[in-house]
Amino acid sequence: MKFTAYEIALSALSCALATILLTLGTYIPVLLFTGYLFGSIALMLPLAKGTYKGFVLAYLATVVLTLIFNGFNFFDVLPFAVFFGLHPLVNELQLKTKINVWLACFVKAVWFDGTMYLVWRFIFESTTAIPFVDKYFIPILIVVGTAFFVFYDFTLYRCRGVVNKTVERFIKK
Repeated sequence: MKFTAYEIALSALSCALATILLTLGTYIPVLLFTGYLFGSIALMLPLAKGTYKGFVLAYLATVVLTLIFNGFNFFDVLPFAVFFGLHPLVNELQLKTKINVWLACFVKAVWFDGTMYLVWRFIFESTTAIPFVDKYFIPILIVVGTAFFVFYDFTLYRCRGVVNKTVERFIKK
């Protein structure tokens, strides 16, 4: 596998930023989702130049390095490893293959809801201090989680445009 200089630079920068942001999120619980969000945005750097192998290497290195830096706290990294870290790649592939927007949104929403259910089931052990949430978790997840996902997906598409323009300014192909 051969890499060009900009692929290596973008992948290393992307990995470093995503690892720092995600690790900070795992150490400061209120910033955990922020770490997922900005870690995902940082992983868009290699994708801005169409470097899929650079993205995969940056993603894998981010997950492994974050696990090392946060003391192998796997459950804080699980949502990023299963959904948030892969979401930029899926969005990029969706745009490249020109899949129907509504179908892609539906599939990604199911993926997101499934990930959130996995997190709920294994991390929080399906219990909260609020009995209403415990009783109606799946309908709440489907309605609120899907609405949140649509907002999140839209936001990441907007961020993708900003990242692409920024990278284009600095690296000419």
